[in-house]
Amino acid sequence: MDSAAPTTANPSYRRDEDLRQGIEMMFYAYRDFTAEPDAILEKFGFGRAHHRVIYFVGRYPGASVSALLGILKITKQSLNRVLGQLVREGFIVQVQGIEDRRQRLLELTEKGHALEMELTANQRERFSRAYREAGAEAVEGFRKVILGLMTSDEDRSRFFPDEDVDG
Repeated sequence: MDSAAPTTANPSYRRDEDLRQGIEMMFYAYRDFTAEPDAILEKFGFGRAHHRVIYFVGRYPGASVSALLGILKITKQSLNRVLGQLVREGFIVQVQGIEDRRQRLLELTEKGHALEMELTANQRERFSRAYREAGAEAVEGFRKVILGLMTSDEDRSRFFPDEDVDG
């Protein structure tokens, strides 16, 4: 029997190995998941922080800098460095808030939207293929595992705002 294969006969016997295998699988999956976007970003002199900012500004157009800081959980200084570069190079625009003129609301430009689509195309294909191959029940299980890995109830509630995410 393969020593790395999970067993169902005695779950406690394999628990540490199963956990380590899960951690290792996450590392490999993340490496492969980010490989193509990393190569695209490199052409612009950007890194993964730029990708995260572009992705979330695209996902939540009109979000404030403060909201983006909350999502990314990075320092204001780190965000300002990355955001400043993306604004200077025409990927993101900052619009003054209507209700609070001190607010800076973020939106992708046409150029930023095109880059976001290019960066996520491969990732969307990977998820589509994996979901299709795994089936609906496995996808639901995967979502539960990923939600279980998140430590912030605020982050978890983004995906199920009307439900108790701890249940």
